[in-house]
Amino acid sequence: MPNPTAAMLVIGDEILSGRTRDSNMHFLAGELTRIGVDLKEVRVVSDDQDVIIAALNALRAAFDTVFTSGGIGPTHDDITADSVAAAFGVGIDVRDDARAVLQAHYDRAGTTLNEARLRMARIPDGAALIDNPVSAAPGFSLGNVHVLAGVPAVFQAMVASVLPLLVGGAPMLSQTLRVERGEGDVAAPLARLAETYPGLSIGSYPFQKDGAYGTHVVVRGADGAQVEAAVARLATDLGL
Repeated sequence: MPNPTAAMLVIGDEILSGRTRDSNMHFLAGELTRIGVDLKEVRVVSDDQDVIIAALNALRAAFDTVFTSGGIGPTHDDITADSVAAAFGVGIDVRDDARAVLQAHYDRAGTTLNEARLRMARIPDGAALIDNPVSAAPGFSLGNVHVLAGVPAVFQAMVASVLPLLVGGAPMLSQTLRVERGEGDVAAPLARLAETYPGLSIGSYPFQKDGAYGTHVVVRGADGAQVEAAVARLATDLGL
């Protein structure tokens, strides 16, 4: 039985402009792989509501779970919550439980919950809150979509809150074989290996460091015995 699938929608002009480097995809991919959920697609879109809606609707229809990052802060260009509500065709407003979380947080900090900060309590109808132990402002889940903050520390904390809710599959296992040859020299054996083991993911990644040149071959799959057998077969074929 194939593993559940996931996609990620990264939202923000700051990512596309190069001002901010996204690190959330790497973290999410690792966490999903650990529990047996296959991250199949990642899209990066601008702060444009029509673009966000179109991308979100495409991803949530194609994959079991969708994670979004970014655009749920207090400023005018934080439009992710509104875009998600529009994509699902539901209303959105300040919700009492989200307001209470923010009020308690800002009371402890001795700061006012002003109109801008209150924007972070606007939650689409029918959504469940996602806990944010770092900075309080909640994310939310609606249908198969989980809406998370873009700040890496907050994103990671929210992912930790969501993962126990997901149904995972078989964790992906991997082995790496270092080959002191170029990709062109190992392409044919890799093609034969892929035909023999169609259920495995087989990738080749060239390296050149400190005068050494060659290829790392990575074999991934849910069946550990098959992964080991494939690596052993390749080593034999290459005379290693």
